Amino acid sequence: MSWYRNTVWFVKGLREYTRGGYESASKHFNPADVEVDVAGRSFLVTGANSGIGKATAKEIARRGGTVHLVCRSKERAEVAKEEIVTETGNQNIFLHIVDISNPKEIWKFAEKFQNEHKLNVLINNAGCMVNTRELTEDGLEKNFATNTLGTYIMTTALVPLLEKAADARVITVSSGGMLVQKLNISDLQSGNGPFDGTMVYAQNKRQQVVLTEQWAKAHRNIHFSVMHPGWADTPAVRSAMPDFYERMKNSLRTEAQGADTVLWLAVSAEATKLPSGLFFQDRQPVPTHLPLAYTHSPPEDEEKLMEVLEEFSQKFKSVS
Repeated sequence: MSWYRNTVWFVKGLREYTRGGYESASKHFNPADVEVDVAGRSFLVTGANSGIGKATAKEIARRGGTVHLVCRSKERAEVAKEEIVTETGNQNIFLHIVDISNPKEIWKFAEKFQNEHKLNVLINNAGCMVNTRELTEDGLEKNFATNTLGTYIMTTALVPLLEKAADARVITVSSGGMLVQKLNISDLQSGNGPFDGTMVYAQNKRQQVVLTEQWAKAHRNIHFSVMHPGWADTPAVRSAMPDFYERMKNSLRTEAQGADTVLWLAVSAEATKLPSGLFFQDRQPVPTHLPLAYTHSPPEDEEKLMEVLEEFSQKFKSVS
């Protein structure tokens, strides 16, 4: 069945996730949805020094928003900030150096940020695909630490600030790869059996979909969404999936095309007319499971994921 799921996902991707899929879908977009002025609104984008994160930050800056770039590399972040300011003329671009795989750093950042800034929109874009099992200094598997726990802590730590804001939103950049994974709470750090970085990443992305659905139920005053950017030509794809990149490079979306739905979810009035907690692709809500794929999980597993992540979260908060 896993062979079936992978094959269906790849064939679906060849049709929908490429540049051609975007060009086809975009014929139905309403340009006015994103032709908006967001001056006075504050946006935080993680992983904003390259790829989809930087493309999103740049488009928000063009529309007058205050943008907080959360990046791991100070050097690359400063280059990205300069580019965004130069191209958009928007001076309200701020840098924060945080490693999203380090939960103690996230807590320290979030507590300081809440005391100094307001926030209307959080965009969880930072992620990684490490193809060998690697542990952080805290003994956490690197993909899980970044993609799942880092996203969880950043979001839950900033929810109190978002609760104070008008039209608050949280957007998480996931992946269509999650369609091949059923939530697995028995091995969150991939310590059992052979390690497959691509499938670990896909599992993390499934976890992000579950997180979004659970947050939407718990926090009614915030609009939560999770999305698939399609297959885009980004530095992350080139470095983490070189074989895939070589095979698909002529069909990949641009960074701006990959970022389009993130931008739409972050700034358009239309996005929040749809229910909170949905999974989006090309400005449309789409199913979170393939037909006949048996990837649905029982509610108790989804609740257990939240419990385990909260335990991790509080442990690192207490030592931050």
